Amino acid sequence: MKLPKSAKRVFKGIIFDVYHWKQKMFDGSYDTFEALKRPNTVEVISVVGDKILIARQKQPTYSYIYSFFGGRQEPGETPLATGKRELLEEAGLKSDDWELFKVYGFINKIVYQVYIYIARDCKKAAKPVLDPGEKMSYKLVSFDELIKIIAGDNFWFSGFALDIFKMKDTGKLGEFKKKLFLKR
Repeated sequence: MKLPKSAKRVFKGIIFDVYHWKQKMFDGSYDTFEALKRPNTVEVISVVGDKILIARQKQPTYSYIYSFFGGRQEPGETPLATGKRELLEEAGLKSDDWELFKVYGFINKIVYQVYIYIARDCKKAAKPVLDPGEKMSYKLVSFDELIKIIAGDNFWFSGFALDIFKMKDTGKLGEFKKKLFLKR
């Protein structure tokens, strides 16, 4: 979803801004529509050797989940720069081999995108520095273990999980695995 040019911000929040606009209805009448807008999110699939490093994390508003490393894009920051910053902050890792896997757009009245990057050959570069609202532990998993975690109830991003199931159903999961462990 994209905000129409006529949309006006009526509330500026910490994360979410609220926009209103007049929308012509099918019968010719008008109604006020509303949407939320927030910064984009960037998630990083971090490949370490022949494994993937994932997080088991908790934040104050939800129970433990499994996720990739990532977070909100800061103003003026590119999605790739966000991914690099978040991987370093949350996992203490760096990579010189980045590839954009997919950009997910949201349409349910919340305007933002989720960028999923693959970071291959990740190396330890620093000690993780977590936000005060994050508790995180780390788990190196095989590709098959990752697929099982994604299929479970506690994986963060259902849009990515749906893509994994589509790949599995269409026989393309092996291509995705090759993409993760591609040697350049």
